[in-house]
Amino acid sequence: METTIPLEATAVRNRTRIGIGITLLVIGLFMFAFFARGTQPGQIATFGLNVAGSSQFVTLPDLVLPVQGSLYVLIIITMFLGAWELARGVRSTGLLLGIVAFCFVAAFLLWATADKSFNLVGMLSSTLGRATPIALAALCGVISERAAVVNIGIEGIMLMAAQAAVMVGTITHNLFLGLIAALLTGAIVAAVHALLVIRFKVDQIVSGVAINIFGAGMTSYISQRYLETNVDLLNNSGTFKIVSIPLLSKIPILGPVFFENSPIVYLMLLIVAILYVVLFYTPWGLRTRAVGEHPKAADTLGINVYLTRYVNVIIGGVIAGLGGAYFTIGSVGRFDQNMTAGKGFIGLAAMIFGKWNPIGAFLSSLLFGFADSLQVKMQILSVPIPSSFLAMAPYVITMIVLTGVVGRAVPPAADGSPYEK
Repeated sequence: METTIPLEATAVRNRTRIGIGITLLVIGLFMFAFFARGTQPGQIATFGLNVAGSSQFVTLPDLVLPVQGSLYVLIIITMFLGAWELARGVRSTGLLLGIVAFCFVAAFLLWATADKSFNLVGMLSSTLGRATPIALAALCGVISERAAVVNIGIEGIMLMAAQAAVMVGTITHNLFLGLIAALLTGAIVAAVHALLVIRFKVDQIVSGVAINIFGAGMTSYISQRYLETNVDLLNNSGTFKIVSIPLLSKIPILGPVFFENSPIVYLMLLIVAILYVVLFYTPWGLRTRAVGEHPKAADTLGINVYLTRYVNVIIGGVIAGLGGAYFTIGSVGRFDQNMTAGKGFIGLAAMIFGKWNPIGAFLSSLLFGFADSLQVKMQILSVPIPSSFLAMAPYVITMIVLTGVVGRAVPPAADGSPYEK
């Protein structure tokens, strides 16, 4: 028996290595067949590194690359890594997949931008904006599930918070009051979810689904009954102005991307840092993680399991409410039915991909935000791909993440389990 387990583990690793290696070789062949073969010698791709109207310290020259030569380099790198994985294996699978993903995306951009111009920095800035509600949904999931409470009702919370923000902002002519309304809405709905699953032991998935259904139905009714007929009175709040941080906003590339944004984007970045420090470097974070891993042991040590779960779920609701506010007072200034478009669910995928870590969840959200931004930019470039297929990109990546292709993610041990004292 002692020799069987290592042999089985070795066999599994070998199968995984072979599978990944073959997959990378197929990706390299795909890049050759669909990207490189359609290009011509002499074609160039121009990538802009400056944002129009941005006053940087230094204006960078555009990045001009030969399309065909660059594509062949990326294909060779991908196929070499696939062959190396197949023959010897690579210790860091995550790094390997990251390099190949970069090569594939770069090849796609080169192919789409052949003999055209493409503002790379503008797309990166758009990526951060589109990743913001996804990141906030993911952070809501992180803080809730670290305390072992699953909250798949984030989509419904964000919808209700988005509507509350725009209505209060329009009525009071004050966007900050609209933001507070969104945060309170998120807290109240999350508190109801916490009461149902902690006090009454309702199935956590059922409660989350109920919140999503209720949120979609209620916001659609209010929108049709009141907002669409009273646009100027209830559904025209305006948006927060873009805030430029002095000096930092003038840094080439990084300045326009990170330091010229809506206040909600800055709040999201601040929450990522605070949540990471709180979870891993404070007594409250230690208690939260203990409750998520082994609530009975935590209770034995004097930790109030119920209180910890209530607080974390409600804080998560506040964060999701901020994500909802971004859709209205943070970006478009009005509410449309089902405008969250599944971002709450994508946030849950980002949470899983980020392994229930605030920084990991944020970086994963950037991946989904990049896919969302990319499909918009590709429509502008008129690439020969139907727009409906391009719009599928964020959701296809979500399915890939949830199937475990990018690696196995292990949730907190007690995640989703009610606690009996």
